[in-house]
Amino acid sequence: MPRHAILVIDMLNDFVGEKATLRCPGADLIVPNLQKLFKWVRERRANGKDEVQIVHIQEAHRKNDADFRVRPVHAVKGTWGSDFIDELKPEGDEYIVQKRRHSGFAYTDLDLYLREENIDTVVLTGVWTNVCVRSTASDAIHRAYKVIVLSDGTQSKTQEMHESGLRDLSLFSKIMTIDEYIDAWEKGIDPWTGAGDRENKVE
Repeated sequence: MPRHAILVIDMLNDFVGEKATLRCPGADLIVPNLQKLFKWVRERRANGKDEVQIVHIQEAHRKNDADFRVRPVHAVKGTWGSDFIDELKPEGDEYIVQKRRHSGFAYTDLDLYLREENIDTVVLTGVWTNVCVRSTASDAIHRAYKVIVLSDGTQSKTQEMHESGLRDLSLFSKIMTIDEYIDAWEKGIDPWTGAGDRENKVE
């Protein structure tokens, strides 16, 4: 079987909840879905199965980050806004990757970590589908990883943005629900099977 890393992108105080600076309203809806996914992964690892692991991607800007030339100040390193929401905090030895750009791969050690762990497939969750999730997925493809996006484990500012992001991502990744993903593993099937748009049908 392959080895997967579930990348949890920016489930932070400045993106989730009413006090968030860059609030992603749909993020509240995916919190229980991700809790279910976390529980499944953590129970597997407690039983000695390490083919799937959780990696937390944390936006952590410097005070005068270039990103703030085009977006509101948010997720400054060391602040409440950059911290993980209480419902989805890292546990144990789950790896944390801090980033200052949209992609989890941009100027971080994510690629090095995944290669050290012999990960061949990245599974994307978190916010925003059409920005940070999409950018991370693109960079993963550039580095020859297989990409899965969990449709009910990602969200954006609006449903339209979310669905547009998923449509674009479906060109080169596997779009599936959390239940479908778990079910594939439980049946011994590679969840990535059937990824992409080989017949050019997506419109």
